[in-house]
Amino acid sequence: MISRIDLRGNTLPEGGALRDLLPRAEFDVEAALEKVRPICEDVHHRGTAALIEYAEKFDGVKLDRVRVPAEALKEALAELDPQVRAALEESIRRARIVHREQRRAAHTTQVVPGGTVTEKWVPVERVGLYAPGGRSVYPSSVIMNVVPAQEAGVTSIALASPPQADFGGLPHPTILAACALLGVDEVYAAGGAQAVAMFAYGTSGADGCAPANMVTGPGNIWVAAAKRYFTGRIGIDTEAGPTEIAVLADDTADPVHVAADLISQAEHDPLAAAVLVTDSLALAEAVEKELEPQVAATKHIEDRIKPALAGRQSAIVLVDSLEDGLKVVDAYGAEHLEIQTADAAAVADRVRNAGAIFVGPWAPVSLGDYCAGSNHVLPTGGCACHSSGLSVQSFLRGIHIVDYTRDALAEVTHHVVTLAEAEDLPAHGAALKARFGWKVPQK
Repeated sequence: MISRIDLRGNTLPEGGALRDLLPRAEFDVEAALEKVRPICEDVHHRGTAALIEYAEKFDGVKLDRVRVPAEALKEALAELDPQVRAALEESIRRARIVHREQRRAAHTTQVVPGGTVTEKWVPVERVGLYAPGGRSVYPSSVIMNVVPAQEAGVTSIALASPPQADFGGLPHPTILAACALLGVDEVYAAGGAQAVAMFAYGTSGADGCAPANMVTGPGNIWVAAAKRYFTGRIGIDTEAGPTEIAVLADDTADPVHVAADLISQAEHDPLAAAVLVTDSLALAEAVEKELEPQVAATKHIEDRIKPALAGRQSAIVLVDSLEDGLKVVDAYGAEHLEIQTADAAAVADRVRNAGAIFVGPWAPVSLGDYCAGSNHVLPTGGCACHSSGLSVQSFLRGIHIVDYTRDALAEVTHHVVTLAEAEDLPAHGAALKARFGWKVPQK
């Protein structure tokens, strides 16, 4: 059901050579880019008419309008299962607690007497958020995108999610209910690359969508490709690929827990990655044995879980030691990394590359997906070695404010002039000389 990669008995290679030994899903955004390009430009030129046409072509629904009526949002919330509502409200509450603490305050540094640099943090003005709607419905993704944007102070928030034939061309009602709970009333029935194009270019008319400064949210390869296409025109969070879990475990781990956690990510998608890194052959064998009955007892077996576990992106990786295990998980840079070892907190503290780290047996990835308070929009495909998950900071821009007096400028002018001349940019130095009668002030 799941393959093994045996790295025991040899010195582990460094950097890219080690990464090349590890499992990873194929996710060719560059190839998809050429397919989304004409879709994005069609939305640019035809706007809402193109969105309606693509909804029929890709989602199998005929839309009269793209924007979701306010009444539909209210109705979705009114009809929401009370237990689901309570769970969403608790998820929102916990996410707000964490994300509210992330907001940075302006800070002023006195560089010299009379010379200060202040960094202030300003939210982007408008964001477009994407909530997937393919194999599953993800109201949790609505929360994970909306809460940090709101806590950052973004004043204009719009959300898009694919239209659903089963719900009269509207996004899934649980998505709409989550929007209503969060106070987001600008929602569009649009999916895929065309939704990203709608946010990037905007559409006109009574049903139109104003352009956004930034687009965030997970999606399929077409969403990722559209984000790449518009990078530079809009800000993005990340080109999210298939979801991943890596578990670093030793012989103290419970194979029942480990197997359950691997399966929990495999049920997302046939390209989802489930990786166990361990120095315990006994644990590896026990997990392999445990996967069989747990998979048989769950849902989405043939279309998602089995292909995901059997795919090239999933494996049990055997290493000689926990030290080697740490090297492997750092090279892998998992979206979600569980540490199920003795003294798990100390081991977790040594990890450098992961989207989010889950410590010990009582912090499974599923907790982070919904109710830990952390954000589940995380870097995939090894991007955790250079990128972070979605947070309040994602929606803030740092702006430096430079304030110098005449004396403070005079004191440093000779250095500025020297550096300007060294770079053959004499006009840069002249901009300072002009303030002092074209003479460099003496120290």
